[in-house]
Amino acid sequence: MTFIETVPVDDAPEPVAQLYAAARTPAGNVPNYAQAFSLRPEVYTAWRQLLAAITADLDLRRYELATVAAARRIRSSYCMLAHGSILADRFLGPDGVRAVVDDHRAAGLDDVDVAVFELADKVAGDATSVTQADVDRLRALGLSEAEILDVVLAAAVRCFYSKVLDALGVQPDPHYAELEPGLRDALTVGRPLA
Repeated sequence: MTFIETVPVDDAPEPVAQLYAAARTPAGNVPNYAQAFSLRPEVYTAWRQLLAAITADLDLRRYELATVAAARRIRSSYCMLAHGSILADRFLGPDGVRAVVDDHRAAGLDDVDVAVFELADKVAGDATSVTQADVDRLRALGLSEAEILDVVLAAAVRCFYSKVLDALGVQPDPHYAELEPGLRDALTVGRPLA
């Protein structure tokens, strides 16, 4: 499951037991991502607090688009599967998400969504490649300074989380195998499912 030994689910002391309890799925499983943070549960807690602060005023659809753009750029299957599933379930449907992953410019997104996707992609791929023109483009499309910052923050926080999981060899949870095969395959861009 990971390249490091993690705290076993059945023998977890506090506060790891709390982390596991909070992450437990309705089916009773503890996700692989939670186990990866078991040696440093305070880091996971701090990350959740940071994520909550970033997303407090950020539209969920915009957050998911920025997250998928960043996860795709850094080839994080876990985050692509998790957030691509949310986009498919709540906003775009499986075909729409596959289209975004294949070519976001030809996927029927509006100009704001395309610009958000492209800024998040740049932040994840090479933040030094972001230019004033990228920011001005979003500003011209009606985004406020805070909304532009939110896109950057969403992409940057995704890089931290995804890179921790991938560097530890954490594979996406087996339940993602239940996704429609075309969607699952489009979202599996790095490590394979567990």
